[in-house]
Amino acid sequence: MVLSRRTFSALAGTAALGLTLGGSGDGGAYAVGTVPTGPAPGPPGADGRRHTIGFDSYSMLIDGRRVVLWSGEVHPFRLPSPSLWRDVLQKLRAHGYNTISVYVSWNFHSPAPGHYDFTGVRDLGLFLRTAAETGLYVILRPGPYINAEVDAGGFPGWLTVTPGTARTSDPAYLAYVDEWLTAVNRVAARHLHTDGGGTIVLYQLENEYANNVTSPLGRDYMAHLYAKVRADGIDVPLFHNDKGRNGHWAPGTFDTHGERGRYLYGFDGYPSPSEAPPDWGYFGVGGTKGGATASPGTPGFLAEFGGGWFDPWGGVEFDGEGYAGSARTRDAAYERRFYLTNLANGIKVHNVYMTFGGTSWGWLPAPVVYTSYDYGAALDEARRPTPKLVPMHQIGQLLHSVPDLAKLDRAPDVAVGDGSGGSRADAGITAYHLVNPDTRAHFHVLRNDRPADVVAGVTLAGESVRVALPGLDARLLATGLSLGRRTLRYSTAQPMMRLAAGRQDIAVFTGRAGEPTWTVLECASAPKVTVLEGSARHTHAHGLLRIDAELGGLTRVLVEGGGSTTPLLLLLADDAASARLWRHDTPSGPVLVRGPALVRTADLRGTTVHLTGDTVTAADLEVWGPRGVNGVVWNKGTPRTRATASGSLLAERRLPGVPAVKLPALAKWRHRAENPESTAGFDDSAWRTADRRSSHSVTPVPAGQPVLFADDYGFHYGDVWYRGHFADMSGAESVNLSYVTGTQGLLMAWLDGKPLGTHRMPVPDKKTVRQGTWAATATFPITPEVRRAKGPHVLSVLVRRMQHDEDGAARDTHKAARGLTAVTFGGAAPALRWRIQGAAAADPVRGPLNHGGLYGERQGWHLPGFAEGGWQSVEFPRARRGQGVCWYRTGFRLAVDPAVDASIGLTLADDPSRAYRVQIFLNGWNLGQYINDVGPQHTFVLPNGVLNTRGANTLALAVLADGTTPAGPGTVRLTLLGSAAGGVPVTPVDSPGR
Repeated sequence: MVLSRRTFSALAGTAALGLTLGGSGDGGAYAVGTVPTGPAPGPPGADGRRHTIGFDSYSMLIDGRRVVLWSGEVHPFRLPSPSLWRDVLQKLRAHGYNTISVYVSWNFHSPAPGHYDFTGVRDLGLFLRTAAETGLYVILRPGPYINAEVDAGGFPGWLTVTPGTARTSDPAYLAYVDEWLTAVNRVAARHLHTDGGGTIVLYQLENEYANNVTSPLGRDYMAHLYAKVRADGIDVPLFHNDKGRNGHWAPGTFDTHGERGRYLYGFDGYPSPSEAPPDWGYFGVGGTKGGATASPGTPGFLAEFGGGWFDPWGGVEFDGEGYAGSARTRDAAYERRFYLTNLANGIKVHNVYMTFGGTSWGWLPAPVVYTSYDYGAALDEARRPTPKLVPMHQIGQLLHSVPDLAKLDRAPDVAVGDGSGGSRADAGITAYHLVNPDTRAHFHVLRNDRPADVVAGVTLAGESVRVALPGLDARLLATGLSLGRRTLRYSTAQPMMRLAAGRQDIAVFTGRAGEPTWTVLECASAPKVTVLEGSARHTHAHGLLRIDAELGGLTRVLVEGGGSTTPLLLLLADDAASARLWRHDTPSGPVLVRGPALVRTADLRGTTVHLTGDTVTAADLEVWGPRGVNGVVWNKGTPRTRATASGSLLAERRLPGVPAVKLPALAKWRHRAENPESTAGFDDSAWRTADRRSSHSVTPVPAGQPVLFADDYGFHYGDVWYRGHFADMSGAESVNLSYVTGTQGLLMAWLDGKPLGTHRMPVPDKKTVRQGTWAATATFPITPEVRRAKGPHVLSVLVRRMQHDEDGAARDTHKAARGLTAVTFGGAAPALRWRIQGAAAADPVRGPLNHGGLYGERQGWHLPGFAEGGWQSVEFPRARRGQGVCWYRTGFRLAVDPAVDASIGLTLADDPSRAYRVQIFLNGWNLGQYINDVGPQHTFVLPNGVLNTRGANTLALAVLADGTTPAGPGTVRLTLLGSAAGGVPVTPVDSPGR
């Protein structure tokens, strides 16, 4: 039922009044331009105090202070180990992110209508509390549709068999939507930043809703979602993410029930890395298709910007490279080139999709993708930082340190050439010039759109300078920027950080190793300049101090006097050195740490700084802190320190690296063949009878056939079995089995217990990779010998369904059939009586997405407590022939040092011509599907918590072979994907054995 305006006002009006209102038009809490530039708010948390959240055309406003939301997309449902959520979030916070964006997947929480699970690995409240404790704002995106390359775009399997057209104002659909939103908003409402319960600052309605934009079905649907969310007490600003910069669902395009100034326009952008970055906003065309200018009263908002890209089965997107290809094509230089262009265009809410991709474990993935959702993201699937984190680290620290960037106007173009008198067009250089209207600090983004390195000639603060620009790269330069008590005239290095620590100001500038830099400071008189580390030259003339240096490691220059009583420590860092500089804010002031691979937390207790973090190799530990700090604790150890000329404390001994991690060989395998369902005498009397005549599926029921679609009988995930009984086969020359799956689905059949064969959907190519539904008819001949056999007969069919289509176009495509659709015989027309069997009841801990309808799954062969007595002892590699399913189980023990975070994977390898696939179960958790002759994935991440790193583990492999080749596995081994001394405490994930 659509909420009336009166109902909405009564339920949500008082909540909305808790916000700071007063803006006009589409603006937020303040009139455009009235909020001066000031320090950004400190790290957020669940402090129990009320906070205001607003916006104007420049930026978000939290407690009346400007902030650029620098966000990374993270999906807790793709990491089924709640302890590791803290690890990921701490890494993102340390690397400069101040916000995370979070999809909530309906199918992950709802095994059946009216049943919603927010416990265990589904504890959304725990995730939101962890984000608040880490100091991260949250953009919450609970759909109801999310897409996200997950099964049915996040819709639960049971929704596929309900009446009503999804993603419209159809009342039948809205009844289920309201049920879901009531459940998820009950959790979200406790974690809003407005009442201090958490750090949620933005909430998304729907997802990339490109259809029904002008239809009442769409407008009423969006109005209903708006009203429902407000009625549930969600009082933070709302938004929708337009699928591209189209102006769809901008403020004023649908009814927000009289509420104004609480809704933003956001859009998604996934440009090709081979193209020049697009302009949207300040430098765009403008109008309704101008991106940020589609909503002139709200800040530029990129709800999703490509931080990588997904890879389909077969690795066709990256020519078999897998996600290494995604990371290569969208590398650190790509990030600087595209993200700095976005900032220049006024994007002040910038979310990178994905920043940690994780794993689409079990039957979570949509048909188009395989198990890994690494995405080529900055933090890889094994939670390891990649080189892509370096520019995010630099830009995030810059946005935190320099609030001037939250309020920018376009400034007059400046002359840019190729450094030798040529034009910038000749050099392939694009230049952006912006100014903060309050502080008059100027910012320049220079971008090189050609592969070759160039030297750009540019005028900075009235002086012509030469700036090195590597090929397909970019940098941000500043002029007139306050560095505390001194002012930067200009620098050819990119500013990264400024802070006050102890009795001095600290400023960090960065760039590529080997680049020459010139940094010019305003100094009324000649200062005292001391080069503390590295090599640098300096001159003073006409009130300006110029420092010349070539970037290499960390160059330290201490500037004293010259008109200021506060010293300035200038740190010039190349990329590698900048990635080892960690800023954390405490109530007493900021702390800057140099050296470790990661600094997770910094806490000031009396005169001692307590730090936690990670090391991989031996590392220095150097700390700058507030006045009076005289001691350091690192991971509960107390290193001896000494004071340095840089105003820091330096540990006298380097922190040790990570000790070696030894992994056992996987041996003592036990084997058992499966699929008794294929035999003629199997008792299927307890199976569901497949005799329905109508369906809510968008796939038509073939004339003269019963409904055979698996979903209509309650089997929504994994494999499904059919057995068709008939009396007479006279005249039958062939059997035709029509079926529908997603990419890489297959069907295998037996007649009276004898194999008929296997039919597989083709491996997609780049033209067909986005195809959702894959339908085919498998025709198998019936031999004269079988034809003459007396009845009764039974036709047994196993379908690997590969999940539901997404519904990105809002056409109910998630309701496309899965499984058999029709069965006919060539030369005969016997009457078949069908029975169907899929997955057993949903695992109460692991959930409905964990297992399917294989016999072994229904009997618990994947669970750690299963008694495997009587199974055959075998060794790998295997070369078993035959169509069907068999299982392998083994156990192994790990003894990883508790002070070590070891990321461990399982690697399978074999002759790529062998046609078989494997479901991987670790301690009962379905952690992925391997297809040997398709690929590209060979290594599967085993998340700590599910993996017992200090004890016993059970590994089970369900092998499905088509019978055309020998089937493995070949080699199966544990692989160390990375390790660090440190990490976070890990609580074992509940993994019941039966």
